[in-house]
Amino acid sequence: MTFCSQLIGGTVALAGLLAPGAAFAIPIASPGTEGLAVLAANAGAIVATYQGSSADYANDLYLFTDDGVDNNDVFMFSNRDTPVGGIFNLGRFVVGSELMFRLHVNTTGRDFFSGPGSRNPDRRAHARVQQDWTPGTALVSFEDLRGGPYKFNDLSFSLSNAATTVPPVPVPAPASLGLIGIGIAGLLAARRRRAG
Repeated sequence: MTFCSQLIGGTVALAGLLAPGAAFAIPIASPGTEGLAVLAANAGAIVATYQGSSADYANDLYLFTDDGVDNNDVFMFSNRDTPVGGIFNLGRFVVGSELMFRLHVNTTGRDFFSGPGSRNPDRRAHARVQQDWTPGTALVSFEDLRGGPYKFNDLSFSLSNAATTVPPVPVPAPASLGLIGIGIAGLLAARRRRAG
């Protein structure tokens, strides 16, 4: 093999990796995470980072507002115009509240939502949500085709302070409740002595 043919072969391989449909070009959330909800994990600000796309279709991502006003969702990213690594600060949310995202497929005019498949026209989940993709960060990957194939490579973004499950608020142990009760009883007894 000549140097020229090696150089051409390497250039073709590199071009294949950079092409929109290239495999492994973007991070994709793990299989088995389809249809999970995105939840605010703590009281900190949730920041989204665009991780990329290998879609043939042009897609826009929105934070769904569900405020009853048409076309009032918050635009976040475009898979044609947003550079990989672009960030969008979503703000703060009540811990445990769901953030719903809408992928608008400009090429077909269809909309697909994160969460359960019942939200989508084909009754299929169109987003995977991987909790702890990196520590404290969830990865969300969307699919833009109705009826599949479901590769979830059409727009991926990560979210700080987001998860698929939020730990329950710790309930005081029975021994702690007993100590609190003893303390209250002591305060009441001291109050009676002063009064009497």
